[in-house]
Amino acid sequence: MKPYSLRRRLLLWLFLATAVLGVLALLDTWREALRTAQSVSDRVLVGSALAIAERVTVDVSGGLEVDLPYSSLEMLTSTAQDKVFYRVDGPIGHFLTGYEDLAINPAPAGGVAFADGRHGDVSIRSATLMREVSTGARSIAFSVTVAESTRARAELAQAILLRSAFRLALLILCGGGVVWVAVTLALRPLNRLGATIAERSPDDLRPISADTPQEVEALVLAINSFMKRLDTALEALRHFTGNASHQLRTPLAVVRAQLALIDRSATADQTAAATDKAKNALERAERVLAQLLVLARVDAATGAAALQRVNIVAVAKELTAEMVPLALHYRIDLGYEGASEAFSLAEPVLLTELLKNLLTNAIAYAGAGAVVTVRVRMDGSAATLEVEDNGPGLTPRQLERAAQRKRGSSAPARALSADQETGFGLGLAITAEIAALFGAEIQVQNVAEGHGVLARMRFPALPL
Repeated sequence: MKPYSLRRRLLLWLFLATAVLGVLALLDTWREALRTAQSVSDRVLVGSALAIAERVTVDVSGGLEVDLPYSSLEMLTSTAQDKVFYRVDGPIGHFLTGYEDLAINPAPAGGVAFADGRHGDVSIRSATLMREVSTGARSIAFSVTVAESTRARAELAQAILLRSAFRLALLILCGGGVVWVAVTLALRPLNRLGATIAERSPDDLRPISADTPQEVEALVLAINSFMKRLDTALEALRHFTGNASHQLRTPLAVVRAQLALIDRSATADQTAAATDKAKNALERAERVLAQLLVLARVDAATGAAALQRVNIVAVAKELTAEMVPLALHYRIDLGYEGASEAFSLAEPVLLTELLKNLLTNAIAYAGAGAVVTVRVRMDGSAATLEVEDNGPGLTPRQLERAAQRKRGSSAPARALSADQETGFGLGLAITAEIAALFGAEIQVQNVAEGHGVLARMRFPALPL
């Protein structure tokens, strides 16, 4: 996908938003300009009509006469060269002077009436003023109508509109400049963040600690979270590769050596013995490979998001029943005791694999005639899973290595791999990995001095 410019998008949205608001503002300005121009024109028309009305008098015969003051019409002149019209009428529509074909607007006595219309081919705005003049014995009503063409009014409204449009365009340009500069400054933290990441080596997955604003903090947190997950995945890959390299090397070397012995065997008995040893080595390699796959699955697990509420007792009883035939083969007394149910957060398949590793070690190395007990009990709201045998127990060195085993530590895994024949290889490594995934604590200790082994795992209490 072709990258887009954030700056151009902001400018485009600014232009579109300002254009829409500008059109609405200009429409309102146009209406306001027309009202303003009309108000100014109306005041001038009324002033001119009042000036003419003041010069209407009664002559000696009792009629009306008008001494038209031309200054009253000069006030209507403008740079737009508007045309000016007027007429003065006496009572009962008696025309006195002016443009006789100019329309008169009905107006109340003593009031003013305005109207828009046409005089000939010219659009006009007119004002009719009703007044009275006294003869001493009576009052004579008359009207004064003054009109002018609307060219000046339209030009005034147009001038107001153009000035408003110019100011709006200037505002848009200034706003665009401000946005351009503001976006440039606002993007500097992102540029610094990009430069910080680009300067790092491929194996540097430490969290980024760049000086960024609050709006970019979420992006930094997302990058750090991704780098942490990537580091975990790479560490799991290195862990798996290291375990595979060390755990498969010994059985494959045995197979290679036995194949060489088969080639040099002088008798059928020697050939059969070498073949049996090679077969046993291949079976061991197969078991190691299966355990490595389980370990890889543990490393790829998503932690708390993959956990669910599991009845540990049900898992323990079911697996114990499945392992009874193997225990009988080694002449081991295998059984279960403890609670009828106990729940904790775990992953059923991995929990089964954990318990299976503990039982396999106990059955294989407790010795014929030993007793192996699977036990589940509750400590308050936390469950505890135990596998206990009465075999020969562990040496101090084995206990020390078991205590050092931690999740993600490849060095102890290599050390423990040397004890594969005594039951402390990948089985214990997988058990420790799964326990850490569940947030559980696992302990391996002798029941008594040099006698019996107890593997105990305490699950965290369930949340209320």
